[in-house]
Amino acid sequence: MPAADQTLRILSYLARQRGPVPARTIATALELPRSTVYHLLAALQEHQFVVHLPEERRWGLGIAAFELAGGYSRQEPLARLGRPVLADLVDRAGESAHLAVMHGRDVLYIVEERAPRRPALVTDVGVRLPSHLTATGRAMLAALPREQVRALFPDAAAFADRTGRGPRRLGELRELLRGVRERGWASEDGEVTLGLGSVGVAVLDHVGWPIAAIAVTFPTDGAREAADFAELVAPVAAELGRRIGGARPATSKL
Repeated sequence: MPAADQTLRILSYLARQRGPVPARTIATALELPRSTVYHLLAALQEHQFVVHLPEERRWGLGIAAFELAGGYSRQEPLARLGRPVLADLVDRAGESAHLAVMHGRDVLYIVEERAPRRPALVTDVGVRLPSHLTATGRAMLAALPREQVRALFPDAAAFADRTGRGPRRLGELRELLRGVRERGWASEDGEVTLGLGSVGVAVLDHVGWPIAAIAVTFPTDGAREAADFAELVAPVAAELGRRIGGARPATSKL
């Protein structure tokens, strides 16, 4: 196996851990010879991509890895890749669409494509909204581990309210997310703005992590149902996942 591939696997593995780990754990998890892992870790340490904690005998990500993340943010590849697929979605749906990422327990909108002659929405770029009330947020929360959802919503105070609708307790949110996982898409009806609903689908990376979500917003008094829009949004979310290197699309029950 090429050394470059092994090196990238080590970095990806470290990025998924909650903290530094021993070299033997890395070798076991990746099924690599321990001597190879130590050799590659030493090279990564020299270039500051990993750091060794001698007292703990563990390895973690270094400052160079952090700088890569900063470069990713500055270049905005997710937004750049998302704009053309959202523009195409708007053309086919006839309604406005947006791309959002998780930001704590909120969603942060990074792209909005407004359909002609449609009303202005609150989902402008840079706006944050409570994730448990939005279709994009629900789509991403449904793909997160149960423990992380609980950590984001530890008590009733975590459940912000906008229109008097939406879950108020963790149990209600879990039941809502169970439905999202079964369908493969999320929806909201008037929880953000009365009279408007949204359908959202998560964009998954190569390990199935929800890095973003795409949604379409539409008037709830129209003839089209949420499932109609879900059929349009799901393949667009899968396409964006493919463009960013995702190994598989979001699960869909359509």
